[in-house]
Amino acid sequence: MKSKIITTLLASIGLFAAAGSVQAQTANDRVYVIDQRGEVVVSGTGLCWRTGFWTPAAAAKDPAGCKCDKDLLPKEVCEPAVARPAPGAAQPPPSKPAADKITVAADALFDFDKATLRPEGKAKLDEVVSKSKAIQLELITATGHTDRFGSDAYNQRLSEKRAAAVKAYLVSKGIASNLVITAGKGKTQPVTKPDQCPGPKSKKTIACLQPDRRVDIEVIGNK
Repeated sequence: MKSKIITTLLASIGLFAAAGSVQAQTANDRVYVIDQRGEVVVSGTGLCWRTGFWTPAAAAKDPAGCKCDKDLLPKEVCEPAVARPAPGAAQPPPSKPAADKITVAADALFDFDKATLRPEGKAKLDEVVSKSKAIQLELITATGHTDRFGSDAYNQRLSEKRAAAVKAYLVSKGIASNLVITAGKGKTQPVTKPDQCPGPKSKKTIACLQPDRRVDIEVIGNK
């Protein structure tokens, strides 16, 4: 009998001690019961024991609120939005490629009615090569033109051959073949006026029509 009374007394003392411990840990208005280790007391089913101070608003401010009652709290409390990096200084738009058009008289490049480059013509094209290598080259176009003398088909072939001769020389000087595009326009795009060089074929009219015999070279790239 004496043994039973002592056991009961000890159990009672332990209960009061535990109660005193809990009271000490909840005196700071925590909304969850905290044990002597500073951890939230949980039930056998894993639920956090709440104190009389518990409200959703108070739980949102408690360090253990998201751990214990995440489903009851506003999403932004437990999952704050990730801060986006501040936008940097606006970058200037990329510069547009600049086009530099060079018109070279065919008479300076070729003998009359020919498609073989003359030494003087090569010197002119060397200037184009130098200009092309001084920029970030994107494209070169070479378009051949003729005067009005001769058939349409003949002048078309001649203009194409001359443009091709220009390309071949540029490529031989280090310009990538895929960056040079050629075209022939024959006599379809004269720069002289219709009444400017009248008369049949003669030295005078051939000299007058010299501006029509040309190769337009356009160099496109960024400086």
